[in-house]
Amino acid sequence: MDSTSTPSAAQPGSQTVPSQLQFTGNGKEYFGIWIVNILLTLLTLGIYSAWATVRNKQYFYGHTVLDGHRFDYLATPLQILKGRLLAVGLFVIYSVVSGYFPLVGVLMALALVLLVPWMINQGLKFSMRMTRYRNIRFAFKGNFGDAMINFVVLPFFSILTLYLAMPWVLKRIDAYIHSNILYGDKPVHVQLQGKAYYKAALLVAVLGILMMMMLGVAFSLVADININPGELGAVNSGMFLIVPLYLFVISALQGIYQAQIRNHILNNAQIEDVAEFKSNLAPQRYALILATNAAAIVLTAGLAFPWAKVRKVRALAEATQVVVLPGADQVLDTAQQADSSFAEEAANVFDVDISLT
Repeated sequence: MDSTSTPSAAQPGSQTVPSQLQFTGNGKEYFGIWIVNILLTLLTLGIYSAWATVRNKQYFYGHTVLDGHRFDYLATPLQILKGRLLAVGLFVIYSVVSGYFPLVGVLMALALVLLVPWMINQGLKFSMRMTRYRNIRFAFKGNFGDAMINFVVLPFFSILTLYLAMPWVLKRIDAYIHSNILYGDKPVHVQLQGKAYYKAALLVAVLGILMMMMLGVAFSLVADININPGELGAVNSGMFLIVPLYLFVISALQGIYQAQIRNHILNNAQIEDVAEFKSNLAPQRYALILATNAAAIVLTAGLAFPWAKVRKVRALAEATQVVVLPGADQVLDTAQQADSSFAEEAANVFDVDISLT
């Protein structure tokens, strides 16, 4: 049994039936961590944010359980703090140079665009290396050329198509990220289809238009009340509700899209002879969770954030199953030797991170 296993751990790799991903954290417990992180970050003028980041990630990784084993987050606060200080220093240099030498500032901005693929790759490498399950680290093997095409060239190309190619571009980006992930020495294989992205985008676009039309009608009705000065109070109340209602709708649409894409990615991903993934996240339920989370955060001035985050993570875990295959016992932890220390430090410079499904 490794250091991250729980007392109820099953024999590793001994089953072919799906294991349910579980999240064992709770909102009350995370609220205590969250509020302390905020207070200490304010008192230290932001310096504590590196420790806050590690505490947050360690809490969520450590409470995520699969097949009786917990995930680990391995980064240290000093690694993150060093990267952030370097990033702030570079930003200050850029601001000063741009102020006194605008042409040099433009050249630096262009150079930064060219660095975006490199930063994304290094950020993913760092994030994967800092993630461990059953004492095996994850890794990322993407290269600069493919990242440049998928994150810079193709998104620019989609503008020329009036964004009609954007779903296909998003499919390319997801395929690039997930197909370059390794669990130890075992690569992740994904087979994604563009039609799934177009289907999700079309559904969200239609629902978005319908919902915006309904909001427009509601807004017009509220505006009409303005004709009568005696109803000014009602007008203000109605206008006050427009913004939360808009956030509610946007969050619901986001939930519908993310649920469909998440199901498509995980149901078409596997680590050969190690694991197969299954996701049955219901779009309507996830949309309701994200929308009510947004409403709760707005209405409580942010205090509901810990509850909302735990609620979202728990819903994602409940919708996820993994079939652990016998080959899981044969995975070799090669990630620690795969990247140089330079790559790790480079990733810390800009603290680049990409949200994974």
